[in-house]
Amino acid sequence: MHLVIFGCGYSGTAIGKAFLANGFRVSGTTRSPEKAASLRAAGIDAFVFDGEVLTDDLLAAMASATHLVQSIAPRDSGDPLIRLASGRIRQLMPDLAWIGYLSTVGVYGDHKGNWVTEDTPCVPVSGRSKERLEAEAAWAVAGQELGIPAAVLRLSGIYGPGRNAFCNLQRGTARRLIKKDQVFNRIRVEDIGAATRFLADRELGGIYNVTDDRPGPPQDVIVEASRLMGVEPPPEQPFETAELTPMARSFYGENKRVSNAKLKAAGFAFEFPTYPASLAQLLQQDRWRG
Repeated sequence: MHLVIFGCGYSGTAIGKAFLANGFRVSGTTRSPEKAASLRAAGIDAFVFDGEVLTDDLLAAMASATHLVQSIAPRDSGDPLIRLASGRIRQLMPDLAWIGYLSTVGVYGDHKGNWVTEDTPCVPVSGRSKERLEAEAAWAVAGQELGIPAAVLRLSGIYGPGRNAFCNLQRGTARRLIKKDQVFNRIRVEDIGAATRFLADRELGGIYNVTDDRPGPPQDVIVEASRLMGVEPPPEQPFETAELTPMARSFYGENKRVSNAKLKAAGFAFEFPTYPASLAQLLQQDRWRG
């Protein structure tokens, strides 16, 4: 069994490790030779892919793929792999049996803090989320045309080793922004890997929210991490007067609680269902730095 991951970054690497543990051969793409070396050190066959050209060595790897995960963000021209492989996915990957596409809960848009499920109408706010929604549809069609399951994994805010509130506190970049009734959703990166493998193992297609059990105010995560580290949390800042990049401010324009009930009903068990226990584990096992 051979998994090919397009866009083997933070989440893609976690997915690769989950499949390696299951006896898969894993190949992955990255944009830089330096990152390719680190992927190879993790046991992942790495290929440099610029999003424009499928090189001969990458095509050779694709030829034996049984499973595909696509996590590269779409562009104005759409999903890069759909664009390059349109109409010839079966030709390029004759043994392909399952597709996973990594999307975002951002496709739901703003729901005023209410709960959303996979059946909730999507009203994406940002251009990048609109592009993700279009890419979701393109991969669903690809799965139908190929007659194989295509799973869309809608991911919430990703954290884990090397990317968490402890790191931000250590760097002095943690902020405790206060916006009334604002909640965010989050997911530990290892659970992304496990959920992807779970869906692939069971040959499941369709849309799944991959998010933990506990949506909550972002400032609460900073307070909890500060408590665990034994340091003072940064001072509260009103969101309205805080200096933020346009992208950072855009995240606060969407407010929703994302349900993971469908994934759980399929039989998946989260290893890190809540951020307090997950943060404690990162600190206790000294894994928070990465």
